Amino acid sequence: MKLAIIDYGAGNLRSVVKAFNFIGEECVVTSDEETIRSCSGIVLPGVGAFREAINKLEAKGLCDILKKEAENGKALFGICLGMQMLFEKSYEFGETEGLGFIKGSVEKIDTAGQNLKIPHIGWNTLELNERSNLFNSIENGSYVYFV
Repeated sequence: MKLAIIDYGAGNLRSVVKAFNFIGEECVVTSDEETIRSCSGIVLPGVGAFREAINKLEAKGLCDILKKEAENGKALFGICLGMQMLFEKSYEFGETEGLGFIKGSVEKIDTAGQNLKIPHIGWNTLELNERSNLFNSIENGSYVYFV
């Protein structure tokens, strides 16, 4: 399997490549349509603001390429802001249309009157939903680091 790591001028590309290489996956950093088409999966990383990232994808013609590949059944994995862009829209710095792969919107979490720190970065225990296969190999109550 070869993964296309989408390069649109934002994101922690080197870290993403190193992580996939660590687990034995071959990947290529690209914004080239032919290269994206030749890969078996797509990874959309992201750091920063939703609107700016969508504008960068659009400027490179990547929105249409990603939509075509997803419609053809290619696996698409979003990391951080990359996952947020998979939604229909975001309200960060005003309403902005997303890629529309996931129904719904990205909205600010209201913490008024609550003792919550967002984003949560640091160590914490997991409380797992026993019905999810996603965490089958992880014990309930495991101590993990959130980024």
